[in-house]
Amino acid sequence: MNTFTIVWMALPFFVGFIIYLLPKLDRYLALGIALISTAYATQIFLQPSPFSLKLLDNFGVSLTIDQLSAFFIITNAIVTAAVIVYCWGSHKTAFFYMQIMMLHGSVNATFICADFISLYVALEVISIAAFLLIAYPRTDRSIWVGLRYLFVSNTAMLFYLVGAVLVYQAHNSFNFAGLRGSPPEAIALIFLGLLAKGGIFVSGLWLPLTHSESETPVSAMLSGVVVKAGVFPLVRCALMLEEMDPVVRFFGVTTALLGVGYAVFEKDTKRMLAFHTISQLGFVLAAPVVGGFYALTHGLVKSALFLLAGVLPSRNFKELNKTPINTQIWIALVIASFSISGFPLLSGFGAKVLTSKNFLPWQVIAMNIAALGTAISFAKFIFLPHKPIPLNRKLHPGFWGAMVILLGGLIVANGVYYEAYTVENVIKPLATIALGWLAYFLIFKKSVIKLPREIEQFDHLIGVMNLMLILLFWIVWTRSQFSI
Repeated sequence: MNTFTIVWMALPFFVGFIIYLLPKLDRYLALGIALISTAYATQIFLQPSPFSLKLLDNFGVSLTIDQLSAFFIITNAIVTAAVIVYCWGSHKTAFFYMQIMMLHGSVNATFICADFISLYVALEVISIAAFLLIAYPRTDRSIWVGLRYLFVSNTAMLFYLVGAVLVYQAHNSFNFAGLRGSPPEAIALIFLGLLAKGGIFVSGLWLPLTHSESETPVSAMLSGVVVKAGVFPLVRCALMLEEMDPVVRFFGVTTALLGVGYAVFEKDTKRMLAFHTISQLGFVLAAPVVGGFYALTHGLVKSALFLLAGVLPSRNFKELNKTPINTQIWIALVIASFSISGFPLLSGFGAKVLTSKNFLPWQVIAMNIAALGTAISFAKFIFLPHKPIPLNRKLHPGFWGAMVILLGGLIVANGVYYEAYTVENVIKPLATIALGWLAYFLIFKKSVIKLPREIEQFDHLIGVMNLMLILLFWIVWTRSQFSI
């Protein structure tokens, strides 16, 4: 298994360069790598116990592979496969598929890293590959959005790197376990970098513009898997160190509320989905012990929703409510929206039930409000007018193949937590959805409130990082379990 792990890690990067040399095989090789990652994740699920690798002593690479890793890896594999199938008949060049492979491999690496330096390298490679994919159309707008993402990401990672050095100074090791007993400034700096990278709380306000202005398949990759590269280490640290659990849960709750607070008032489809990505990442952090299953469900449904939003006749909900969409597209939208709202028979139901059972008492009210906001947000899609009209000629040839992979995954993953199907568990989500729909029709459908976007400007994003650093330092400083 150790040899297989090393080969699996290196293969996407090797194949990425091969794709550039053999462009006629680009999509076949890329899809093959996604299938190999699926097989690797499946093997981890079947592994009786987690295992670790240490390649270069304290200065080198520490890897930990377990069930949590498997959930995130299979999410990356399925979303990547769906995006490749979606782009199959398009005119994407070998360069595009090469960057998809670079992104896929580096995201996989973050899901098994157990030391801060290896994680830093993987996150930086993600930044470069994501920037190149965002800027792929080479328009002025796409290049600026890509550069903005790159600048914010690199600034956050500078804070992170300083924190990693301070951890090493305290323990002569870069291992995640070194957070225990490290100075509070080290923990604050590392968490700031991961919160910004993962799109968490106000540090994630770079995300709506980046995800909404990228090409449709790139948006699906960014929201489906890339942001989870910053979330996964937070979940891992919370599970390894009980002192970190309350901190991670706190940011999970605040993130869920912030994202959904913006989403219910948003009138643009892709921006609404981007804000909801922020909110759903909060659910992953709010209950770290089951974060892997929720991440899988969210990755599949959010990728499907971004691909669906890309084929709608408009991004404006006001215009969509006046223009019927094709019934087949609407059915796919309803399935995805039902899943993320927690409707039974789809994996979103099991994920929400399992997550709610692992909330602490102080989290329950806030997370129920976030769940209600989710139902309100996706009522915007569910109640769009529709009729059997001809499909958009611009529909990608692989669109329905991608939908089968993603929506089929939601149905199959529903069996992960089949114990959720009790009368009590079914009634609560249905009541929440019904209440959300009622609130949508009575209040939010008629709302003309438009939230300001000034805080999403580049200079404000950097300023917010400084405020977040102060908040993080204060949180860590006031927790007596940490050495100060």
